[in-house]
Amino acid sequence: MVLSAAMLVGDGQVAHREVEPPEPGPGQLLLRARANAICGSDRGAFLAGASVVQGHETAGEVIAVGSGTTTAVGTRGVVYLMVYCGECRSCQLGATNVCLDKRGDMGFNQAGGLGPFELVEERVFFPIDESIPFVEATALLDVMGTSSHALDRALRLRPDIEDLYVAGAGPVGLGVLLMARLRFGDDFPVYISDLSEWRLAYAASLGGLPVTVDEVPKLPLVDAAVDASGRADARQGAVRRLGRRGVLVCVGHGQGLELDVSRDLVSNEAAVIGSEYFPFDDLAANHLLLKENLGLVSQVISHRFDLADTEEAFRTFFSGESGKVLITQADDE
Repeated sequence: MVLSAAMLVGDGQVAHREVEPPEPGPGQLLLRARANAICGSDRGAFLAGASVVQGHETAGEVIAVGSGTTTAVGTRGVVYLMVYCGECRSCQLGATNVCLDKRGDMGFNQAGGLGPFELVEERVFFPIDESIPFVEATALLDVMGTSSHALDRALRLRPDIEDLYVAGAGPVGLGVLLMARLRFGDDFPVYISDLSEWRLAYAASLGGLPVTVDEVPKLPLVDAAVDASGRADARQGAVRRLGRRGVLVCVGHGQGLELDVSRDLVSNEAAVIGSEYFPFDDLAANHLLLKENLGLVSQVISHRFDLADTEEAFRTFFSGESGKVLITQADDE
């Protein structure tokens, strides 16, 4: 079976190249990728090119298994980004997202879901219910997983959160909005800002309270904030809107943050913390949430493209006028 992969070759260009399915080794599964979501962290590879097939938010089905595995051929599931070791101190505590001996990242330095086949270690594969379509299943990763973990981080320091500000209405920011609604209820206020008027309107359609960047300094003080933008000015603005015991969770990689420790942290007992992806074990609870709220979660997905139109999909995503953008692969001919 020879099918094509979408290769990010740089300068915003995509080349389609034929690939053959690899043979799974001990402890490995071979997947037929069916859907992959685009993420802001794909920007670097889209502009500079990549040596391996990208795509780190993948859903697919098992088509071959290696020795020592227990997953059946035909099982549908999603691929966890980080090839964690499973043995270090972090992994033993369930903190696979900060593994001390990580073996790689799927879709970054190991071939990912923009090709027809993805070879994975069985431990990073999470089976999904037959009722969940592949496209919606990808939401278990960044949209639900990364976003929900950010809320978990805030709740550890501020368990009585009554309102939230989200900087950035890209897919992770929209995911935080979604997960806040699922976890705290539709009446829980979530203020959300972005430079894109399109994304602000989209966030409003999902139940958010949109504010322009200029309006952020006028927001009421909040219990918690999540920066999903990675921008220094957005983080700075979020810190200024924290009330007493407030928590800022930084999810987006990128620029820095300057703090006046006495004013911003000590006097208010406020906190600024990081949140990296999510632990593998979080998938089980989010899987149940997805099954029960499939319609709501699917609203975060604004565009779907075939693998043949990968370049257009990336351009749409980086236009600032999209929610989550999905690339799908049809049944084999």
